[in-house]
Amino acid sequence: MDERIISNNLLIDDEVDVTLRPKSFNEYIGQNDVKEMVEIAVRAAKMRNESLDHVLLYGPPGLGKTTLAQVIANELGVSIKSLSGPTIERTGDLAAILTSLEPGDVLFIDEIHRLPKIVEEILYSSMEDYVIDIVVGKDSGAKSIRVDLAPFTLIGATTRFGDLTGPLRDRFGIVHKLEFYNDQELEIICKRTAKIYDCATEESAIIELAKRSRGTPRIVNRLFRRVRDYADILSDGVITLDVTKTALNKLKIDDLGLDNKDREYLLGIIEKYHGGPVGLDTIATSISEDAGTLEDVYEPFLIQKGFISRTPRGRIVTEKAYRHLKKSHQGSLF
Repeated sequence: MDERIISNNLLIDDEVDVTLRPKSFNEYIGQNDVKEMVEIAVRAAKMRNESLDHVLLYGPPGLGKTTLAQVIANELGVSIKSLSGPTIERTGDLAAILTSLEPGDVLFIDEIHRLPKIVEEILYSSMEDYVIDIVVGKDSGAKSIRVDLAPFTLIGATTRFGDLTGPLRDRFGIVHKLEFYNDQELEIICKRTAKIYDCATEESAIIELAKRSRGTPRIVNRLFRRVRDYADILSDGVITLDVTKTALNKLKIDDLGLDNKDREYLLGIIEKYHGGPVGLDTIATSISEDAGTLEDVYEPFLIQKGFISRTPRGRIVTEKAYRHLKKSHQGSLF
């Protein structure tokens, strides 16, 4: 799914309210180890009056890679230009962007693993030596012109660390994986969101929202907005626990944050393949979903919750998933 937008289950959404994004390290909640290391690198670069080393952030969607990139630029006091890997189709497009950067600027490339190979190769010399070689002319009249670039910081973000080529991966000096958030961190984020929206919210409702948000800040903010809609209609704008449960149940998000697609995935393995093992492509075909979306978006959370296991022979549904779905090993209800 190239658009990487899944609106029905609120897992990924390009519609992000910029007012919710933290502007500084102090405002950025969670990922404490990563934040500490990046903040030290930023402070050291500023102290030496150098451009920050190139940064690679990876992990499941919605954990704050884009937000952290913007925080880094804000803390450095420089401009940031943001791109998406699949949208850069020609070398000239990237060359034009690189030559427009000012000293110290940040270039953020989301889904960097999806850069075309010919475009990616331009990054090698630009990251190492701050130069690019541009070919002008055609055939026998073609010649290469070397263009100097201003020192800059490339921040790459990816959900598929393993899909990055070795030459590109090795050129990043700062590499960090973002992990799922715990409920307490999500509660802090939810309280901050409620304050920004000036929306009265019960503590119990915040706890419930955090519990059902799959360890993901983007999702807790999206769910908050949907619950707020219900509160405006059913509860005079006050987000109560009852309103929260009603809204989330209507959205078919269960107590652990699983939605329809999660259940369809798990039940597909249980009912069609006797709990596995079964290959990812086979699962994807059986439930009419893109294999990459399942692997990037759904499986990390299901693995983290202990509902599936990846084996050399394929995916296997665990006993915990059977119990959660109230299924026996024959696929019938207990």
